[in-house]
Amino acid sequence: MATGPNGSVLVLTNPHDVTTDVVLRILADRQVPVVRLDPGTDLHTSAALTATYRTGDQRGTLRTPSRELDLTEVRSVWTRRPSPFEGPPGLGEQERRFAASQSLWGAGGILASLPGAHYVNHPWNNRAAEYKPAQLAAAQRSGLLVPGTLITNDPDQAREFATQQTGGVVYKPLWNTPYKADGQAQQVWVREVRPHEITAAVAACPHLFQAKVEKAFDVRLTAVGNRLFAVRIDSPDLDWRQRQSLMECTSIAVPDRVARSVSAYLSISRLAFGAFDFAVTPTGDWYFFECNPNGQWAWQPDSITDSIAHAVADQLENGPEA
Repeated sequence: MATGPNGSVLVLTNPHDVTTDVVLRILADRQVPVVRLDPGTDLHTSAALTATYRTGDQRGTLRTPSRELDLTEVRSVWTRRPSPFEGPPGLGEQERRFAASQSLWGAGGILASLPGAHYVNHPWNNRAAEYKPAQLAAAQRSGLLVPGTLITNDPDQAREFATQQTGGVVYKPLWNTPYKADGQAQQVWVREVRPHEITAAVAACPHLFQAKVEKAFDVRLTAVGNRLFAVRIDSPDLDWRQRQSLMECTSIAVPDRVARSVSAYLSISRLAFGAFDFAVTPTGDWYFFECNPNGQWAWQPDSITDSIAHAVADQLENGPEA
């Protein structure tokens, strides 16, 4: 049942994911067999997935237009950016909703339970690690510095917290929920908030408020197994993602204490990959903001992007010891 050194790499992502292409070119150069699948769409068109279970035996096949893959011979699975399970087009709303849920629990369950495969990352671990409260708890357990943070739907508690933060407080969304205003897509950025701006609307849902960190610069640290790749980000904005054309990225060394804590964080969250965001103060303290278990990384300087791509390829080819 265990996979051999020549097993295929199964990549779960959508067809527009150009970050995946960077790694797949490396695997192709190494002559590592790869099967790319977008289960949310391909299983409604050109692909078929089958699994059988009986005492002492588990088998399965994935058929695509170009090949048939024995699921017991998958050496690793890269869970990148697959499309959501939405059901096949052409069905009525109720039938499509039913098909979508069956696909999630059926196909999603099969692809998350391949015997002997190494996952980068396992989809269930990805989902669990996306909850910001879980991230903050894991960061504390790992020994990382965490800014004072309040998550609440109580406006009074929020105003009291904001009043107590002498250096200011910021608001952050707990999830990057699609949002439109007048039909135009909007992005909710991190922004500074004053106590008097906190209204009764906070009661509608939990809000995350955090003590503003006096930062000299930001850091994006990409962890692939035990290999760390960090860039210093200098930006005029509180949230550097807002105007990426104005930011400057340069490679930076990771302090040993931070490196040990990042390793502990990955272990606690059962991740092989993580994209960490830090703020570094003028005195050199690294404050943890978040860890995206499936964060983008190909936007970084070419040398860093190339190093991360090779590290991911190593994980997919050789497993967790790469």
